[in-house]
Amino acid sequence: MNFEEVTVVRIYLTEGEEQLGSLLKRLRDWEKLRGVTVFRGISGFGDSGVIHNAGLVDFSLHLPIVVEFFDAPEKIENIVEHLESFIKPGHLLIWTARVSVAQQTP
Repeated sequence: MNFEEVTVVRIYLTEGEEQLGSLLKRLRDWEKLRGVTVFRGISGFGDSGVIHNAGLVDFSLHLPIVVEFFDAPEKIENIVEHLESFIKPGHLLIWTARVSVAQQTP
């Protein structure tokens, strides 16, 4: 199996912040990423220390949202430069990974 080096980005948001729609639009339309995944947390806390839960009675819009994507390191570097003013400090993680790619036939 062949692998290619990529850079992975994970962004932490809060459901009620209304950043998600504009972020997804930017990543799809402007940055032309090949894909993005959004995870909705069922529980979590942030800077305030207040724990927010997804219960049957609680329809809170303060649950954690995680946006994750990856692409070529150079492309991600440019995207992160654009996002730094949009994402709160401490809410953007970046790391290097390897993704499997199709084997080339001789």
